[in-house]
Amino acid sequence: MGRGATILYAARAAGISIPTMCHKDGYKPSTSCMVCVVRVEGNPSFVPSCGAAVQDGMRVWTNTPDVLEARKTAVELLLSEHAGDCEGPCRIGCPANMNIPLMLRQITAGRLDLAIGTIKADIALPAVLGRICPAPCEKVCRRNAHDAAVSICQLKRFVADWDLRRFDTYRPQCEPAGGKKVAVVGAGPCGLAAAYYLARSGVRCVLFDKNEKAGGALRTGIEESVLPRDILDMEIHQILSLGNIEFHGGMEVGLELFDSLCKDYDAVFIASGENSADKYGLKKTAKGLKADLATYQTDRANVFAGGGVIGRRRICVRAVADGKEAAVSILQYLRGQNIAGPEKRFNSHLGQLMEGEMEQFLTGAEKGPRCPARKEGFLTLEAMTEAQRCLHCDCGKADDCTLRKMAELNYARQQTYKGQRKPFSRQAGNSGLVFEAGKCILCGLCVQAARAYTESTGLTFSARGFETRVAVPLQKALNEALTKEAMEKCVAVCPTGAMTKI
Repeated sequence: MGRGATILYAARAAGISIPTMCHKDGYKPSTSCMVCVVRVEGNPSFVPSCGAAVQDGMRVWTNTPDVLEARKTAVELLLSEHAGDCEGPCRIGCPANMNIPLMLRQITAGRLDLAIGTIKADIALPAVLGRICPAPCEKVCRRNAHDAAVSICQLKRFVADWDLRRFDTYRPQCEPAGGKKVAVVGAGPCGLAAAYYLARSGVRCVLFDKNEKAGGALRTGIEESVLPRDILDMEIHQILSLGNIEFHGGMEVGLELFDSLCKDYDAVFIASGENSADKYGLKKTAKGLKADLATYQTDRANVFAGGGVIGRRRICVRAVADGKEAAVSILQYLRGQNIAGPEKRFNSHLGQLMEGEMEQFLTGAEKGPRCPARKEGFLTLEAMTEAQRCLHCDCGKADDCTLRKMAELNYARQQTYKGQRKPFSRQAGNSGLVFEAGKCILCGLCVQAARAYTESTGLTFSARGFETRVAVPLQKALNEALTKEAMEKCVAVCPTGAMTKI
């Protein structure tokens, strides 16, 4: 190794991976996060590998239990004061985990063509659910603490209805057929959702239902005044016409037919609703068929079950979520992968707001009251105005946040150290750049990145000690301090979502 080479680069050259967070290649190390620590012989303390020079004959331990525990502690200390949510409370509260904040941004921008894709990535029957869902997402909306929740369910319905009225309705791009076929027993909301997401992944699905028409309890248990049958029929038609899906109505699946399906199909998904668990010869519980609640797999390897057949689903969106999640597990089974079900990501939670923080969230949001719901649904201007009431609680870098990745890698918990978190603050420029100081770990990467653009003032460290923060020199506005190129670079190198662009 050359003169001044660090332990981190020496390890990489030897094919040894050391996790990093505040370090970026080409930038001067700040050793601020301590996630890359190692143990060096003769040194009683842990050493940050990104800044420690390597020496001939040095003996270094990179993966011992005490090193791993030190990294976990470093991450948990950062999380204890982190002022921000990875995902908005609304998305966490949605059983289907729909990306609600993204949908709201797309509605605000008038991009309904994108919003319907965002919705259907997680919810197969949005026009239906937009009419019958009790909206658990709205119950946890942060705006409730100010005036009233954003009308998420009505906005979802608005987009779905807009799509149904189009000649060229939304049709997701499906993966090529892979030669696998799955039998889905029950064409209610759970079975329809499972078939929809399996078909999108290139799996041929055959739906069997005792009724002549698909829909299950949606058709038989809900008044038409609440759920018009033409809406239900149109959404079911969208699913069945996706390709790779067949529907066989008027077929009651008993034990004999079920055994045949298990032999003739690569996998079977049972979604036949409540009070139907006795027909399949599988293990049961007091609630219904016995299935792993994380993967939906039963005691028969190629059989999965979800919805009311494994336990009462009080709300339809939970059954739809079961179908989507079970499809993930079935795909893992068909591909010979470990059956683990949907990925469960780490989520930072801001928790209860402190004084003055609601005003920070309201910055840039529509200040008006909740738009009253109408039986016929929102008009376009109403929908756009209502969507603008969103406080955008989610992190703009949730899918690419190094702190989140390190929390997952180290199995970290946010509540291990219950100190006082940083205050939430949000500074936004008219360029779309957002700076949230409560997420900043003072790694200085943005300060270094901005220095490359001398035509702007850049960024600097302000104050000292515990009061140190990243700030704009000369009291200029954020958008005045950075060129477009500098903004993009600062956002790219920020490891915690403190700097994002909307």
